[in-house]
Amino acid sequence: MTLRVRFAPSPTGHLHIGGARTALSNYLEARREGGAFVLRIEDTDPERSKKEHEEQILRDLAWLGLRWTEGPDVGGPFGPYRQSERYDRYRAVAMDLLARGLAYRCNATPEELDQMRAEQSAKGEDPRYDRRNRDKDLGPDCGPHAIRVKMPIEGLTVIDDLIKGRIEIRNELLDDLVILRTDGTPTYNFVVVVDDHDMGINLVARGDDHINNTPKQIHIYHALGAEVPRFAHLPMILGPDGSRLSKRHGHTSLGQYRDMGIVPEAMLNYLARLGWSHGDQEVFTEAELIEHFRLSDVGSSGARWDMDKLEWLNQTWIQSFASAELVERALPFLEAEGYVTAGLGARLPAIIGAFQKRSRTLVELAKQARFFFIDDAELSWDEAAVAKHLKPEAGALLSALADRLEAEPTWEEPALTAVVDALLAERGAKMGKLAQPVRVALTGQGVGPGVYEMLLGLGKEISVRRLRAGAARAT
Repeated sequence: MTLRVRFAPSPTGHLHIGGARTALSNYLEARREGGAFVLRIEDTDPERSKKEHEEQILRDLAWLGLRWTEGPDVGGPFGPYRQSERYDRYRAVAMDLLARGLAYRCNATPEELDQMRAEQSAKGEDPRYDRRNRDKDLGPDCGPHAIRVKMPIEGLTVIDDLIKGRIEIRNELLDDLVILRTDGTPTYNFVVVVDDHDMGINLVARGDDHINNTPKQIHIYHALGAEVPRFAHLPMILGPDGSRLSKRHGHTSLGQYRDMGIVPEAMLNYLARLGWSHGDQEVFTEAELIEHFRLSDVGSSGARWDMDKLEWLNQTWIQSFASAELVERALPFLEAEGYVTAGLGARLPAIIGAFQKRSRTLVELAKQARFFFIDDAELSWDEAAVAKHLKPEAGALLSALADRLEAEPTWEEPALTAVVDALLAERGAKMGKLAQPVRVALTGQGVGPGVYEMLLGLGKEISVRRLRAGAARAT
């Protein structure tokens, strides 16, 4: 049987990092098995569901590198893939269950249900529907009513979960679930089963916050006469303090990490590694994840979010990019800082390359590169670095270096190295005597890239001008 999995986000907000991990887990299983990865939009909440949220979710998933086989934007044989376009199907299924005696009308008022729950709570019982209308066979003229599906009242429901193992639920604890509300709108647990059945989904992988829904859904499958899929419930992502990851721990949406300069390869890598491992390997390409990842190997306990680990992976991936690739990735972040990048020619790869090994994120790279793009007058001078490194003897070296570089016709690293080496040999000085004064003169700061990275990135005219300005500051 061909594997068919799905990811079904609700377009009520941004794509949560936990949702992205769920989508990735489904995607990797489908790719390894040559199966179908279905994207379905669960937009049955008209007040909170927004088209712009749906579009952003699709963009975020595409940024992560996930490619769905079927979905609202690409179509497929089992569409439509938005729940808001499937209402007629849900109502037809509900009416069929009603006709076959597997569902019933319930005209209990909200006030009656509230009183029922209050009485149960007063007795120390868990509030749940008492099945008062289950055997009354109410007709369509019974007044405002919901439709409930009949759940078994004896025995056990067993879930053989790929991650959690065997889970048993006593059927007496299950509510007779509402499948159509009084206003005719369908409920989540009902539409999910209808959709998964209609779309041939045979493995449902989702967060373990859905475990309580699963026994109810299993019995709706039974009522439909449908085959029950396998289930895999991924544990929640936890914050550093061990509680569920939330906004108080920092960023929670995938888009926020993209905007802070995390590259998709690193995020893909990190999300897959949450609660899963393959030996001691830390860095995985997508192809390696497809080969090795198994839902059944994911740990059953929650995995803690580790920002340091994510940034380490991100830095590792940034360092792996070829020059042209890194330039393309970095450009939007440079432009977001307001830098003018047009017309820089070979200087731009040199500028970006100067920070390739020093940047944990692309935002950090862009901010560190500031001195390359601003006017000399905008340099932020570290007065402590100036006092320490721009002594009179350093000023003489900077002035001499500026003269020789201005006369050098070839602005390439071998030629620049030859100029510096010749100057140092003549003065009987070592590179350590020159490197820090040059760095302070060119950047205004005591830390930064290597001498030749700075010279190549700034270009001849700016380099010579700043070296002379640094010499003038030497006292």
